[in-house]
Amino acid sequence: MKAHLLKYQFVLLSLIFISVQSGFSQEVDEVDLKNNIIEQRVDFLLDANESGDADFTTLFEQLEYYYDKPINLNAADELDLIDLGLLNDIQINNLFAHIEKHGKLIAFEELQSIEGFDLESIRMIQPFTKVSGDLDQPSLSFKNIIDEGSSQFFLRYTRIVEEQNGYAPISDEELEENPNSRYLGSPDRIYSRYRFNYANNISLGFTAEKDPGEEFLQGSQPNGFDFYSAHLFLQGFGKVKQLAIGDFQAQFGQGLTFWSGLAFGRTPSIFTLKRNAPKLRQYTSVQEDLFLRGGGLTLAHNNFELTVFYSSTKVDANISGLDTLNNEFIVSSLSEDGFHRTESELEDKNAIRNTYLGGHLAYNKRNLKLGITAVHNEIGAQFQPREQTYNKFSNLDNNNTNLGFDYNYLYKNVNLFGEVSHSIDGGIAYTNGALIVIDPRLSLAIQNRKFQKDYAPLQSNAIGESSTNTNEEGTFIGINARLSEELTLSAYADRFAFKWLRFQTDAPSEGHRLLAQINYSPSRAMDVYFRFRQRNRGRNDRFNESEINQIAEESTTNYRLHFAYKITSAFQIKSRVELTDYRLGNHRENGLLIYQDLIYKQLSSPISFSARYALFDTDSYYSRIYAYESDVLYAFSIPAYNGRGSRFYITAKYHIARGVDFWLRYAQTYYTDRYEIGSGKEQINGNTKSEVKAQLRLKF
Repeated sequence: MKAHLLKYQFVLLSLIFISVQSGFSQEVDEVDLKNNIIEQRVDFLLDANESGDADFTTLFEQLEYYYDKPINLNAADELDLIDLGLLNDIQINNLFAHIEKHGKLIAFEELQSIEGFDLESIRMIQPFTKVSGDLDQPSLSFKNIIDEGSSQFFLRYTRIVEEQNGYAPISDEELEENPNSRYLGSPDRIYSRYRFNYANNISLGFTAEKDPGEEFLQGSQPNGFDFYSAHLFLQGFGKVKQLAIGDFQAQFGQGLTFWSGLAFGRTPSIFTLKRNAPKLRQYTSVQEDLFLRGGGLTLAHNNFELTVFYSSTKVDANISGLDTLNNEFIVSSLSEDGFHRTESELEDKNAIRNTYLGGHLAYNKRNLKLGITAVHNEIGAQFQPREQTYNKFSNLDNNNTNLGFDYNYLYKNVNLFGEVSHSIDGGIAYTNGALIVIDPRLSLAIQNRKFQKDYAPLQSNAIGESSTNTNEEGTFIGINARLSEELTLSAYADRFAFKWLRFQTDAPSEGHRLLAQINYSPSRAMDVYFRFRQRNRGRNDRFNESEINQIAEESTTNYRLHFAYKITSAFQIKSRVELTDYRLGNHRENGLLIYQDLIYKQLSSPISFSARYALFDTDSYYSRIYAYESDVLYAFSIPAYNGRGSRFYITAKYHIARGVDFWLRYAQTYYTDRYEIGSGKEQINGNTKSEVKAQLRLKF
């Protein structure tokens, strides 16, 4: 292992040295920050969603839209700037206060005179905003909507090249004996989407997807795709502030009482500690468990806003029996993967109806926001989770109701926020926090939370260590500091405790997360950062052969060095080395990832591409390392590098004509420590796994 580490470190340092020597003499022009900023935001999300299986389509869409149609800072309202996702509440409040006191902005550079705006944050928003004296808002006439609205249609195809066991030939006799041993459909993933936008006021679209292994236009899917989604979303129509019909998301407060969909977690930017709830939002992704289906409405009058929503949709469920007396299914859990590839998976498809009815009443002033949320959930079956000691206090059943109160208060450069929530049949949960800009060069974040073990979250996504907001206490402290024009420091410490048992942890436990990152940016062309990150918690010791589970300390420590340099206006390189140290009791593992990226994008050329070559060496899956990869537009790839081998990919875009773009991506992982990849029906009998992806976009 040490020999491999030395070899890889030598390669990386050589690449960085060659890149710097060849690049410093070049004239650097800023051509396009969009992709870099999107990747930064996805990297932030990755810190909180380490499984790499989250869908970032909505995030991509927001920044892509505002890049094409920048927000006029002189005419923007609070909702526009919150939706952008690149400014915190203190910056937004100070921007509005500056405009009220001094009048409309004359030039973009004037932002430097507003407290809370440093060069980094100004550069971050520059591709997506503008300063204009034209304050006329777009007319909502039918003619303008048709003339100035924009449409996009996507068609995407993805396939694993190598044969997997689930698609291998099998005799009729074997299949009859074990009908779930093979997938019913082809290994192709097919994705299609249409969306119409008018400014930030109207969104209309549909999405359809077939997962690998699912049938298409035959068998269980005679009408085509397995998953369909459609939405109509209106915003800014007088007193009707928001209207959602079809598939949508509802997000309130700090995500404790109710928050459907993704949210930022603990990241190097401490300002992501606070949720900025949009209330209602259209749903455009294909994750089949993160949306609501029905309708929602937000009405505004003076300083008050009332949001009501209703969702009723059939969902997948694991059926464990049938109550013949009441003629009801008994379900042990709701299925979340959305796969319908075998007979058994099809049996669970749309097995029960899941209904939500909720509302949020808010009082809004620029420096004070108060809200009350009430949500009722009804599951159309007898919900009987499998009894385990760790979920003894879970009170989720057929009918559940949660009530919550949230607040957000701004005073100068101090932002106080929080939420308290109560499960009618269970316990209480709360979270309180503060963001403080002590100095233009120093910001502080503090959060304290307590989720009682009998609090029953419905759809929650508040900041916490667990994936569900229950059975947890914690305190977070973080800072962002600008040490000089070139150096910035980000750091946080999060201490947490679980007063009751957890999954794979058969005793109360505690732990912590630590992060420290220092960035060096001597110019707009170069950025280097070093990151230290550690997670420590109690866990059942699976390496202990005792018949009784023993709790041991599980620790994962990551060290990352990342280098990015723009050699010319068209070429950029990125290099990274990351080490992982994993420990559980007396067991210890190590992992290493090293990669080199080359990115080409020239505005005068119809062709652009990004490519990566990576080497990895980890002792097992527990010492795995995740890394974001460039992909086709609105798609994402965050693979787990584990085992020993190499990986490369190339993603190319060809601009065929105005409004017509084509992407092609090829990625391959080569393993030197195995001759089988995966297991079960996903298993590949070989040591390479390759994926091809093609996408066509029509923009009109």
